[in-house]
Amino acid sequence: MWEAINNFLVFVDDKVWGVPLMILIMAGGLLLTCRLGLLQIRRLPLALKWMFKNEEEGDGEISSFAALCTALSATIGTGNIVGVATAVCAGGPGALFWMIVAAFLGMATKFSEGLLAVKYRVVAEDGHSLGGPFYYIEKGMGMKWKWLGKIFAFFGVCVGLFGIGTFSQVNGISSAVQNFFDPDKTNCINIPYLGQYSIAVVVSSLILAICVALILIGGLKRIATVSQIIVPFMAVIYIVIAVALIICNITEIPAAVVTVVKAAFNPQAVAGGVAGSMIVAMQKGVARGIFSNEAGLGSAPIAAAAAQTKEPVRQGLVSMTGTFIDTIVICTMTGLSIVLTGAWKVDGLEGVQVTTYAFQHGLPLPAKFTAFILMLCLVFFAFTTILGWDYYSERCLEYLTGGHKKTILTYRWLYILAVFIGPYMTVSAVWTIADIFNGLMAIPNMIALFALSGIVAKETKDFFKAEKHKL
Repeated sequence: MWEAINNFLVFVDDKVWGVPLMILIMAGGLLLTCRLGLLQIRRLPLALKWMFKNEEEGDGEISSFAALCTALSATIGTGNIVGVATAVCAGGPGALFWMIVAAFLGMATKFSEGLLAVKYRVVAEDGHSLGGPFYYIEKGMGMKWKWLGKIFAFFGVCVGLFGIGTFSQVNGISSAVQNFFDPDKTNCINIPYLGQYSIAVVVSSLILAICVALILIGGLKRIATVSQIIVPFMAVIYIVIAVALIICNITEIPAAVVTVVKAAFNPQAVAGGVAGSMIVAMQKGVARGIFSNEAGLGSAPIAAAAAQTKEPVRQGLVSMTGTFIDTIVICTMTGLSIVLTGAWKVDGLEGVQVTTYAFQHGLPLPAKFTAFILMLCLVFFAFTTILGWDYYSERCLEYLTGGHKKTILTYRWLYILAVFIGPYMTVSAVWTIADIFNGLMAIPNMIALFALSGIVAKETKDFFKAEKHKL
């Protein structure tokens, strides 16, 4: 039965993440890049400066940095560690090239999303800020397009409950915990109708569900507080370890870069008959890139709308740094580590096992120590992603139900339940479900970005013209 379900999911995934959607996302990023005049290059230093410098005044619930950390908490997750591995294994090293290209264009997309989120946000009756694609569709494109905003919100709820927010993150955590504490599955218990699972998986899922429940009760401010502490700390640790691995294998970097670029356009030249086509490499790279940085997905602007800022352009720049940090820095390091060590070619490895192999064989450190550090990074990255996506999906549900509190509370408990059962889903099924809902969520958001690209360009031009003497 599970095999039949998995085959159906793969069929749907191939249809959703076909060439048309990839063209839509890449073309959207390219259009915005051109209309903004390569803003992601010209204004990146300013964006990185403003990332840490909060505005003195401005409406909103949390600081711009807290909003960025909330967005990063939802983006820096299993996609950076497990997602890159699955992309490179399925699409070859060339998938990393397309992931970086998609991220570069995605920086312009993320800037536009952050700008529009602040420009069209509203304030709820209880005083908290609301914004995101459903509001810039409704207020920017007009009320006749409200149905498109509702479609986005519906898929946003599904992505949180069945995709990025729960199953894939929890599955990544449980796999990492099992690989470290019980790699041979020597201590297992039988769960009726599901099969045998390691005690480490069962215990970790229970602890995780309890921790998630305790934080979610506190709402956005508690999520933001936790994210501000965990995200920067764990990101720095992971980057330091990845840089150390790259330095230790620095002589192999030129060959690895050539392999990545060559495999992006001609996978067979690198891996022979076992590799897929260029379209497969592009598909896996773009899909996993979107999964990781969420540019074009429309999720990050939901957090951006809560930032204490008066300037939509300023928040757009801060939002843009999220894609830069997430994919161009962290995912590239993970991908290079996997290619440098040849981990992608080792048979029998799946998901986090691929990245673990790369770190264990690429660093002159005890294998147990590197596995522990990687497990720690993945657990905390995925944990904050679970928190961030609950906030996103609750805001989507709030838009759909008109803020019906009982419905939102019920959803929150369903979300916690999904966190608990996530480890018992198969790895392939988890990532396929996540891909499907990601794609469906991206479509209405990208339509809105195409429609409102002129407003984004005008707002940006006017802002820098008025602020030129200050910059």
